[in-house]
Amino acid sequence: MGMIDSHPALKAASPQAPVTDWFIGDDIHHNGALFLSQNFDFLFKFAQKMEDPLHDTLQGYRFGTPDGYAFFLRMGPLANSNKILNGRTPEWTEFLSHPNYDDYWKARNIRPHLKNIHCAVMTVGGWYDAEDLFGPLEVYHNTGRMNPSITNMLVMGPWSHGAWGKGPGDKLGQISFHAKTAEYYREKIELPFFRHFLKGDKSFTPTAAQIFETGTNQWRRFDAWPPKQAKPRTLYFRSGGALAFEPPTEKGEAFDEYVSDPAKPVPYTNDPSVGYPKAYPIEDQRFVASRTDVLVYQTEPLEEDLTFSGPLKAMLHVSTTGTDSDWVVKLVDVYPGDFPNPEPNPSEVKLGGYQQLVRGDVFRGHFRKSFENPEPFEPGKMTTIEMNIPDVCHCFRRGHRVMVQVQSSWFPLVDRNPQTFVDIATAKADDFKKATQRVYHTAAAASSLTVQVLSAGK
Repeated sequence: MGMIDSHPALKAASPQAPVTDWFIGDDIHHNGALFLSQNFDFLFKFAQKMEDPLHDTLQGYRFGTPDGYAFFLRMGPLANSNKILNGRTPEWTEFLSHPNYDDYWKARNIRPHLKNIHCAVMTVGGWYDAEDLFGPLEVYHNTGRMNPSITNMLVMGPWSHGAWGKGPGDKLGQISFHAKTAEYYREKIELPFFRHFLKGDKSFTPTAAQIFETGTNQWRRFDAWPPKQAKPRTLYFRSGGALAFEPPTEKGEAFDEYVSDPAKPVPYTNDPSVGYPKAYPIEDQRFVASRTDVLVYQTEPLEEDLTFSGPLKAMLHVSTTGTDSDWVVKLVDVYPGDFPNPEPNPSEVKLGGYQQLVRGDVFRGHFRKSFENPEPFEPGKMTTIEMNIPDVCHCFRRGHRVMVQVQSSWFPLVDRNPQTFVDIATAKADDFKKATQRVYHTAAAASSLTVQVLSAGK
């Protein structure tokens, strides 16, 4: 915010993991769905008063267990959270009192205000930032759109929240990037950027986008983001769990279905946590792929490398027997069965067949037509969910498969949808109902994921 209406003395600014919109994509909600475990303890900590701020440390909520899935399931409906917190987190109560995209949330959207910026800007974010991935991309695009004459840079690396500022950045969870990416950023990008604009160092040449491409694990320089060379292509869900660039030809009612039970929601991580593991955005998804309430679509093994560079968009043709539902879409990189394990391998990870999460996001179904005015589903009637998913820059290597998983819960990262059309913040236990969800894949209703494909060598 300090770069808005910037003073002439301000020469350079670097927003890092900036927040833009707390309802659409940063921190508190994604597409209207509340991020429960990510915010419950975080907000509790920062609401507590410290008697001696110079020496005291923030005290978190005492969960009594490291298992967040069990804790939040026992908590029951979201309305019980206020009872548990006992009024000690007023921001939590305030957030829950605004279930739709009203003036409260719109007033906190920074995007329309990124005007009259006269300094150089370098926005930094992490591909695996569980809190603020949406924000950096939005700040970069809106800064450039409203201030076309300034230097406007984007840097995205394979990092969790803030990890570019500390440590080597050579791995996250079980995945190695085979390079000290954070050290490279600090020494070769951040410091030269400020030297250039503050000290007149001519050895640095600003580039619109310096992006780390995962999969190939290399830094790429582009003159725009998304790259101008990237072209949209659509991956279609097909019968038998297939995924292909060719659209389906089935007529009639070709669909896959599953029963979504709020009493047994799909977990988002295999690592018990009352907060969230930093590595969950890159975690192996095999632990849920065999569940009956998760749909899996995948390509044949790739004959050549396939690179996605830019935003994703899911188009789901769906129906539900309930009157509300969440829809979670995950893009996954499936390693070959004979993929070698890392050496050394102290955690004994098995990378053969590893299903690496590349990107996942959620959409609260009653907002499918408007974030301001939610609408119920008509039970059994097919409708469309259009879901924008934040960018990726990932190369699926030859021999790997591209996988898409679809489900209706992602717990306790996301609060449970009762699957009945109610104010979820005040829902009662008997509002939570099982529902049968269908995802259609016919010629007339072709569920799909649109990606931006970067040509080989570009």
